[in-house]
Amino acid sequence: MKGKIALEEHFAIDDTLQDSNGFLPDAIWTELSARLLDIHGKRLQQMDEFGIEMMLLSLNAPAIQAIPDVKKANELAKKANDFLAEQVAKRPDRFQGLAALPMQDPDLAARELQRCVKELGFVGSLVNGFSQAGDPTVPIYYDLKQYWPFWAENEKLGVPFYLHPRNPLPQDSRIYDGHPWLLGPTWAFGQETAVHALRLMASGLFDTHPNLKIVLGHMGEGLPYSMWRVDNRNGWTLHLPHKYPAKKKLGDYFRTNFWLTTSGNFRTQTLIDAILEIGADHILFSTDWPFENIDHAAIWFDAASISENDRIKIGRTNCVDLFKLKI
Repeated sequence: MKGKIALEEHFAIDDTLQDSNGFLPDAIWTELSARLLDIHGKRLQQMDEFGIEMMLLSLNAPAIQAIPDVKKANELAKKANDFLAEQVAKRPDRFQGLAALPMQDPDLAARELQRCVKELGFVGSLVNGFSQAGDPTVPIYYDLKQYWPFWAENEKLGVPFYLHPRNPLPQDSRIYDGHPWLLGPTWAFGQETAVHALRLMASGLFDTHPNLKIVLGHMGEGLPYSMWRVDNRNGWTLHLPHKYPAKKKLGDYFRTNFWLTTSGNFRTQTLIDAILEIGADHILFSTDWPFENIDHAAIWFDAASISENDRIKIGRTNCVDLFKLKI
């Protein structure tokens, strides 16, 4: 398929490059680091070869979110966003930007999002999971009430928010002790992000701000497969009330306020399950470059056994509509 748009596609600046070291074998760090720092070279060549018209670029992980010093987090977010704006300006027909945000401080995050959208022309944001602020041992999640003014500004601006994974903190990772292979994209990324997303759904956030648009990668971090069970709970127990503030079943928010990408999860059976659970209108093509290969994503997607109408929507038009792209 020609004209695909991909939106979980990462880059790094020198200050954040080492944050990506260790997720893949040391033997390929030279290749991975070169991919992260490149925008207009091999990346663009691969896009041309495999039918990707545009990438929405975002900073690598965990980067800003892992900086407990709020001032430094804010400064680095601005530096990364300014760099990205310069790169997008060179080829706006091929690249658009997703803002990195200092979520350690909701007010600073709202102001940086506003700057990125109104001044730099970014089409949304991508945040690498929970943040650390002050005390590096405490993860801060965005369902907390102090973040609701940020969400109000996000809704007002009308741009999507991509909730990208990061590993849980060491003290919260004891289930992985002795099994480091389970960390990162193998398992821990998805579990951590799925719980964060469920917290957002259950908080009542989407009752107050019904027009918020949240994007999850990797075909939904396992949630499509589990949403029925989450809502059903012990369905045989009559009149079992839910214990969260939200007014609806969590699946209702999942189907209304969430979009999923194919990033790093190139399996047709999983795609079909996601289509059945959330609908083809809420699924978007992505690769997860440079951590995954563009050719693997594109060749799989172009041949996946779905309708051509769904392929066009997932590959292109859903992203154009969601991010209001002018292409």
